[in-house]
Amino acid sequence: MSDIRFDMAEEALRVAGEAERAGQDLRLLGGVAIKLRAKDGLQPVFRREYADLDWITPKGSSAGTQRIFESLGYVPQVRFNAINGRERLLFFDEENGRQVDVFVGSFRMCHEIPFGKRLAIEPVTIPLAELLLTKLQIIELNEKDVRDSLAILHDHPVEEADGDAVNAAHIAKLCASDWGLWRTFTANLESLDGHLGRYELPGDGRERIAERVEKLLARIEEEPKSFGWKMRAKIGDRKRWYDLPEEVDGGP
Repeated sequence: MSDIRFDMAEEALRVAGEAERAGQDLRLLGGVAIKLRAKDGLQPVFRREYADLDWITPKGSSAGTQRIFESLGYVPQVRFNAINGRERLLFFDEENGRQVDVFVGSFRMCHEIPFGKRLAIEPVTIPLAELLLTKLQIIELNEKDVRDSLAILHDHPVEEADGDAVNAAHIAKLCASDWGLWRTFTANLESLDGHLGRYELPGDGRERIAERVEKLLARIEEEPKSFGWKMRAKIGDRKRWYDLPEEVDGGP
């Protein structure tokens, strides 16, 4: 019998605490991270079941990260980790039938989201800007991606800094240097408006999200684009601008 908690949020905090004690930079992403960042709790319409925990650790930290998860009762997928350990690690919580996915150095699925020193901004989760980026970099959004993205924009303002806000300046900078990321992220951001009518939100919830979507799109638009962005924009959709990563039993 392991000490792994059945409650996903409790387990995430347990893992984060152990990583901090070990001096290991390890930050949570995905739906559980969004739930933890909602100070007043998620609106009922945004609540969902969580199948796994997703983390990111700095490049070169694979060995230390493996030691932490194994000490906490997780079983490594030895072959996968041996082959992919420089970029990704996989562990299982056999008692609860759950998976733990750890990205190493950067988040890479349909697009790459770099972290660098920004990984240390928050004590438990990645910053809100990256939480939104990792959700809206997916070429075909599913229900959980839409719900999680709307939850972020409902609960947090769009500003020019981090903390309890979505850092629009950082998102705009990344999109201005990568046309492919810009193409996917802005298209998905615009599509959120079309989903709002499906959710019952109290008060001005829908209007609040719509205003924040508009503000973020405007900030991305006004950011000066790089030479590489402009060159890639000339090719446009004639060439595929995203990757189709091999799924390892789902994403964050």
